Order: sequence, then C-alpha cells, then structure tokens
Amino acid sequence: MEQYGSEKVLPYNNEEHKGSQVRRMFDAIAGKYDLLNHTLSFGIDKIWRGKGIAYLRPFSPKAILDIATGTGDLAIAMYDKLHPDYVIGADLSEGMLEVGRRKAHDAGLAAHISFERQDCMALTYPDNSFDAVTAAFGVRNFEHIEQGLAEMFRVLRPGGHLMVLELSTPERFPMRQLYQIYSTTVIPIVGRILSKEKAAYSYLPASIKVVPQGKVMTDLLTRVGFQNAQAHTFTFGICSLYTGSKNN
Repeated sequence: MEQYGSEKVLPYNNEEHKGSQVRRMFDAIAGKYDLLNHTLSFGIDKIWRGKGIAYLRPFSPKAILDIATGTGDLAIAMYDKLHPDYVIGADLSEGMLEVGRRKAHDAGLAAHISFERQDCMALTYPDNSFDAVTAAFGVRNFEHIEQGLAEMFRVLRPGGHLMVLELSTPERFPMRQLYQIYSTTVIPIVGRILSKEKAAYSYLPASIKVVPQGKVMTDLLTRVGFQNAQAHTFTFGICSLYTGSKNN
C-alpha cells in the first residue's frame, strides 16, 4: 500500500505506530482542544463545517458515521442541521470522545448521537451501514490514508455520500507565504502556551503540509472506489472539501 507524506509525520519521535501516538496526543490535549481549535482558526472552522453540512443537505442522510470525530463538533452540528435518525462519532482517542459525550448530553442529544472508540483502519461496522460518512480535519492523522478511506467506502451504503474536510496549504502568493509563517510559528507557540503539549502543535502544521491535497486526494478517493470525487477549497485554500459517492 502506497504511503503518503502525512503518514510519515509522527507526533512523537519513537517507534510506536502512528495510531498509538495520535491517540496519546489527543488524549493529552482533549480538555483544551475546542479552545485551541477555535482560537487558532479564528472561529472559521465552524464556517467550514457548515460548508460540508450544506453539501450533504440535499441527500437527507438518515444514518451518519463521523470518522475522527474528536470532540464531536461536526457530529453535533450534523444532527442539528440535517436531522438524521442518528449519528455515530468514531475516534481513537477516548479522551476526545468523553468530551464529545458531555457536549451531546448537555445539548440534549445523547439519545441521537453516540460516540464509539474505533480504529479507522479497521472499523467494526458491517458493509453498507451508513447513508453518509464524514471526517473533519482527521484524515491527515490516519496511519494509512488509503486504508482508512477504503474503510469509509466499505461502510457506506450504495447511493451514499462521502464528505471530508481537511486543512490544506494555499498555493498562491501571498497567502502561501503568510500561511507558512502562521502555521510554523504562531500555531506551535499558541498551542504550547494553551495546551502545554509541545508535540501536538508542532505535529499539526507538519502533517497539513504533506497530506494529499487537490487532485492527489480525489485520485485516491477514486482508487478506493468512490465515484464523482471532487475537491473544493475555502478561505484562500486553507481548507479543502472532498466529496464523493458510492454507486447503487
């Protein structure tokens, strides 16, 4: 299986598998993750999630799986905006899932949104289980990107839709240069101050820089089976939306 750049970028410099390192990293920052996420994106991450949800709205999915759900922001927003029968948020980090469970409970949605610890490389769900499968800012953390995307395809029902949001590197001057400075200087400094976890916010910009983007990502989606794979960018190319479908 072909490897991609972000698969080789690790939070910690040791011999653990990437999945184990990512789980440990997110467990460490779970309590501060939402504050850090919204602060470092100036709140624009909420707008990006809204764009992804808008893509899914015409399809009215009733069963949704949110991969790499983290603290559940996308899962909760999808239930609020799309009114499916249920949403499952899946993630490696139990620390992040606990935050998501509390948020769903506080919003009165615990009966409709569940959070489950899953290895995205080997999901336990049967084939053809969900009308929509989503991931927001988590694909770059996959230990094997192609395998993770293939699992998302496997559990998607025929006629279902994929929606992936991922951070990306702007291509045009001057945003590319400005983003380079911001991602390599501001993000690590603010992340260390607020989270006390140096590795996490050094890992973040490094993983964004080398994750498959644009046509490379859509070609990969096509290779694992998705049809109509497309890419759209927002905010001068800082965020990318990838979509695809599974034929009937």
